[in-house]
Amino acid sequence: MCYSAQIASDFRSYQRLGGDLDLDAYIQMAGWSKKHGTWTQRVPKGLRNAFLDSSDPAEQNAKAAALDAYQAAALALEDELAAQGARLAKAKAVLAGPRPTKKAETDQRVAAKKIAAARAKLLEVHNHAVGDGYDRIWPGGITLVVMRDPATGERRVVPMRYRCRLPSWTEADEKKWDGTYNARRDKLSTAWRELWGATHGVMVARSIYESVALHRLDRRALVPGEREVPVEVEFRPEPEQDLLLACLWRYVEPEGDESGFYTVAAITGAPLPDFIAAGHDRSVIAIKPEHLDAWLNPQASGLAAMVAILDDPAAVTYAYAPAERGLPNVDEHE
Repeated sequence: MCYSAQIASDFRSYQRLGGDLDLDAYIQMAGWSKKHGTWTQRVPKGLRNAFLDSSDPAEQNAKAAALDAYQAAALALEDELAAQGARLAKAKAVLAGPRPTKKAETDQRVAAKKIAAARAKLLEVHNHAVGDGYDRIWPGGITLVVMRDPATGERRVVPMRYRCRLPSWTEADEKKWDGTYNARRDKLSTAWRELWGATHGVMVARSIYESVALHRLDRRALVPGEREVPVEVEFRPEPEQDLLLACLWRYVEPEGDESGFYTVAAITGAPLPDFIAAGHDRSVIAIKPEHLDAWLNPQASGLAAMVAILDDPAAVTYAYAPAERGLPNVDEHE
């Protein structure tokens, strides 16, 4: 399964595929990210900073939403720095005293780590550079998706959370079965039947990241007593190109104090030869650009045509190697 990808995060790069960014969806996403404290953690820099230098009157509400989310993120990080600073000082005092404890050692280590992480994130809050237009996302992060508006038939570019909440699911269901950032092709007509053939989209990616067992990457068997060691592998198309990853999406309606938001999953199928060679058993499906119109309008084309599109993916050769960047920072609950 594709647990991470380097995606195109500048919505302007999607305009060649047709459709403009849905500004209302952007504002809604910024408010949702502010509320959940995920603006600097989950929203790609290229998307966060897309409107900060804008003077276009039509984009000022989006700019204000981004600045508001940044301000909330800064306040939360400053609170985190204060709390962890106090925790670190207390731990150091215990360790310097006559009765040092294991808990104080743990508190000192974790607090120092969290302080460093908060300082790095605070630098991001004040750094509004866009970068090269590509950013990495993980499950729960925000990606841009090209989709067809069911009401108007027009193409739109919409920020969506990279983990789909299936119809009838609650937030608790989603947390229990949290692998729905990928939709297995062999489950499309069962678990994904309400979205398959109804709400299709594409995510534009430059490279794919997978977790692979080291011995499989080395093409060898485990030696007696050896445990599996996961290693992160980057799959990059050669020559370098944008991949149109086949996706299914769903809009989650507002409920209670939770605002509405879009969610998406990338479709995965049988592994391509390069993925097999690296020791991975599944791969995402990149569709051909000439199939984009039909893919985004599945109800007009029919399911047989959708199956044919997935059976005729883009002819891509992937180079693969252990990734230079590691896994995202995970908070320690100690």
